[in-house]
Amino acid sequence: MSSAERSLRGAPQARRLPLLEQIAISILERALVRLEGGTLEVRLPGGDVRRFGRGRLASLTIHDDAFFRRVATRGKLGVGESYTAGEWDSDDLVALLELLLRNAAPAADRHAGWRWLLETRPRLNRRNGMLRSRWNIAYHYDLGNDLFELMLDETMTYSCAVFERPDEPLADAQRRKYRRICERLRLTENDCVLEIGCGWGGFAQFAAAEVGCSVTGLTISAEQAALARQRTRGLDVRILEEDYRLHEGSYTKVASIEMLEAIGEQQFGTYFETIDRLLEPGGIACIQTILIPDDRWERYRKSPDWIERYVFPGCLIPSLTALTQAMTASSRLMVHEVDEIGSHYAETLRRWRASFHAQIEEVRALGYDRRFERTWDFYLAFCEAAFRTRALRDVQLTLTRPFNETLA
Repeated sequence: MSSAERSLRGAPQARRLPLLEQIAISILERALVRLEGGTLEVRLPGGDVRRFGRGRLASLTIHDDAFFRRVATRGKLGVGESYTAGEWDSDDLVALLELLLRNAAPAADRHAGWRWLLETRPRLNRRNGMLRSRWNIAYHYDLGNDLFELMLDETMTYSCAVFERPDEPLADAQRRKYRRICERLRLTENDCVLEIGCGWGGFAQFAAAEVGCSVTGLTISAEQAALARQRTRGLDVRILEEDYRLHEGSYTKVASIEMLEAIGEQQFGTYFETIDRLLEPGGIACIQTILIPDDRWERYRKSPDWIERYVFPGCLIPSLTALTQAMTASSRLMVHEVDEIGSHYAETLRRWRASFHAQIEEVRALGYDRRFERTWDFYLAFCEAAFRTRALRDVQLTLTRPFNETLA
């Protein structure tokens, strides 16, 4: 028996685990035996400790044998579900998730059969019609403005900021992001701008106040619409609670900031067709969106996702190729510029998660329970880890049509 095999066996168990848990532990050990980029310390419910890899330490403390059952039968869904249920913890959740993300693909390749079995479940809620879209948005964004005010900065911006320095206030970094979008749109005071998915009115407020243009913002969240109207009062801004697919009008510029992820794959073509229909000749659009790397798109789009199931129902993060193919098939639009800003998202998410924890008593006072706390803790930590490892991207795409001389 090799020294590696002896180290994996650990101390003898004082109790006999059910067969499923024994199988799950065996799979866990085989998946982690070639761990790279750090050390994972796993503390089992009975007190036994296993270590895998070498380098920076990340811990996983399993409180309940149910963890193994969930992971064995639910795969990546089970990891998040088990955390929400309080069956495991980590001293540094982001570091743990970073380490697991960096090793996920090699581990999956070593257990292709098991991965195939877990990924045969279809992704749910694939259709995002008018009623389904309104329900999906309400599920997340109508949790209450008070909750988001506790987590976000004064600009009430729920998308990636762009930082100039590590200690920069988040609000300043969000305004820089808005300024960059205005620059990509070549925005002037003479422009009439449509924002698809205006949130709480942050960009509309910035563009109208700083540039002096006219802005129409669309949202299907009642909570967002009410606050956006309040925040943009006195500016040349109108906020409509209306689905973008039903909107009529003509605009010189179109902006859309991290709304595209919410519409679902079947609506990609409709999204670009709508922008093409509403955009005047010579117009420009700037779309900021989270992206999944192209090489993971086919597997991701077919398999169930924890964030879609428990945080953003109906969401599907696109790949750049999937978007450009849908754009070409449904519109005259083309990509003029691509600006990668994903490296800034990890810090943005770190700030949100820190605010969430710092004001957790206020969150509880709003009526949110422990399960909700752990759901959002895992969601924010996972996203931070995904952007730190480049498992997710974020880009600003400048779109136009051929022969647009205003871009010369």
